[in-house]
Amino acid sequence: MSLSSSPRILSVIPPMTQLNTPYPATAYLTGFLRERGFHAEQADLALALVLELLSKQGLPGIRDAAEAIHPKKRSKTLKHFLNQFDRYLTAIGPAIALLQGRDGSIAHRICSRAFLPEGPRFAALDNYADDGSGDPLAWAFGALGVQDRARHLATLFLNDLADVLREAVDTRFEFVRYGETLAQSQASFNPLAAALAAPPTLVDTTLEKLTLDTVARSQPDVVLLSVPFPGTVYAAFCIARAIKARYPAIVTVLGGGYVNTELRELAEPRVFDHFDYVTLDDGEKPLLALFEHLAGKRPRLNLVRTFARVDGAVRYYNSQEPDIPFEEVGTPTWDGLPLDRYLSLLDMLNPMHRLWSDGHWNKLTVAHGCYWKKCSFCDVSLDYIGRYDAASARTLVDRIERIVDETGHTGFHFVDEAAPPKGLRAMAEELQRRNLSISWWGNIRFEKSFTPELCLQLADSGCIAVSGGLEVASDRLLALMKKGVSVDQVARVTRAFTDAGVLVHAYLMYGFPTQTLHDTVDALEYVRQLFEANCIQSGFFHRFACTVHSPVGRNPAEYGIKLQALPPGKFAKNDVQFIDPTGVDHDRLGKALNKALYNYMHGICLDQDVRSWFDERTPKPRVSRHFIARALGGYAG
Repeated sequence: MSLSSSPRILSVIPPMTQLNTPYPATAYLTGFLRERGFHAEQADLALALVLELLSKQGLPGIRDAAEAIHPKKRSKTLKHFLNQFDRYLTAIGPAIALLQGRDGSIAHRICSRAFLPEGPRFAALDNYADDGSGDPLAWAFGALGVQDRARHLATLFLNDLADVLREAVDTRFEFVRYGETLAQSQASFNPLAAALAAPPTLVDTTLEKLTLDTVARSQPDVVLLSVPFPGTVYAAFCIARAIKARYPAIVTVLGGGYVNTELRELAEPRVFDHFDYVTLDDGEKPLLALFEHLAGKRPRLNLVRTFARVDGAVRYYNSQEPDIPFEEVGTPTWDGLPLDRYLSLLDMLNPMHRLWSDGHWNKLTVAHGCYWKKCSFCDVSLDYIGRYDAASARTLVDRIERIVDETGHTGFHFVDEAAPPKGLRAMAEELQRRNLSISWWGNIRFEKSFTPELCLQLADSGCIAVSGGLEVASDRLLALMKKGVSVDQVARVTRAFTDAGVLVHAYLMYGFPTQTLHDTVDALEYVRQLFEANCIQSGFFHRFACTVHSPVGRNPAEYGIKLQALPPGKFAKNDVQFIDPTGVDHDRLGKALNKALYNYMHGICLDQDVRSWFDERTPKPRVSRHFIARALGGYAG
């Protein structure tokens, strides 16, 4: 296989990722490659797939699939869809146009509640308190929030259609993931192979058509597929299969966050029926080496962090050359992506929580890796966290200016594992020096470096929100996690951000090794108080998962647990099951934690005893009901 020294390159976002803004991997690679003189293009097939299926042309195919289900087996969702199909066909175009920001005038008809056919997803509106006006959404949007109110209703409308698609066409489909269980910690490739060999669904055939149309337009020599999550892997294989069947000479390359965490010990030859190469960690250096190899200028032995199949067996090549410094990776570009066609969904009314799905955000990083890299639950041994490399504030703000000029959007989401306080301060100073007006948000550690003065400076530079890990709100467990923070410190830092006008989201965790039922009750009490004191405005509880690359997975005895043997296989390896001597059924507790959090985010039940959320008998919190208030007592806010 030999290509020219300057191949045509197409980077593809596979389904499914978020729909409001492009996933940044292709933008980073395309920007880097163009600055190195390559002909590089990009395409978002996740967005294209949804817009094709949920359109006036796509809905009849979904209807046909729903009608093929025996009437006695049709759910309430399918029955409603079929009975109201003509209304769905009429409403789909205007609803999409509203969510794309192309037709705001339809908002008034949507808000009338007579335009959209309202399926089971609209029952969620019954959970909102009526202020006496007869309008359950009045508390959230008031009398004037017509556009937001309409976008929330249009989002429920699309969620109904996604449910229909999942029930009638393809049970694996969701707006943010597709076929996730086929790839998530799957030691064996067999489930993915069986899915690829099965008769195609309407989703599969639509994706294949979009793939071939995109390739025909771009005429690439190399196609790069970046899979950030397990819910993008199946579609990536479908895309590669379609390319190989029609254009066998095109070189297909697989990379991305999922590969970097779960396929580090890849030994499955069948992967290479679809992909010629699989690369690990940052793609810039491996791709430059690969292009030299394809042009006959570098032997295969000198590839960088690259898997290939040779004589039927998987081989790994790594000449261990240094990576491209973060200062030199260039500026991401969104050129070629249809920025005016993304969907600003509004499924969660909480003002902080909605940032993830609402509006266009230029995604950027302040630095490569994590400056802390000590958290025991995190994959700190891997390159994307363990190798910290920062660029100067001048370089970072140069990139910001170029991106604003290109996209016309001034909103930025910094997607660092934890943005460094010194880097943020320097960026804020540079933004202020240049008098640049942007809005930005990102992930941080709630560390004491974020003083009230710094929080005010960051807000003045455009910071509108921050998210950070409180994890298990327990000083004992935070110390075991090596978070380097305490609950009272988190309270002071989050309150400093709130007082500066910055929204705060807390990542929360349950099920950490040695966490008892009493620990969980205590943690929820801390969280209740943080909401009550207006330290945080949003949060999300996730179940702890032990990974093979984390300190817990590498040194389980230090955390009081025993690992179970990993299943045999040649494919993915990441999550590992473990035995915790506490014996707590954390999965059962998760429902109560998330129900409480949902209410807290809406300002409801903040004075209620946290034990009332649990179905089982639980101990009284050991936390004083005034713990957070006392922690804030010395704070001059």
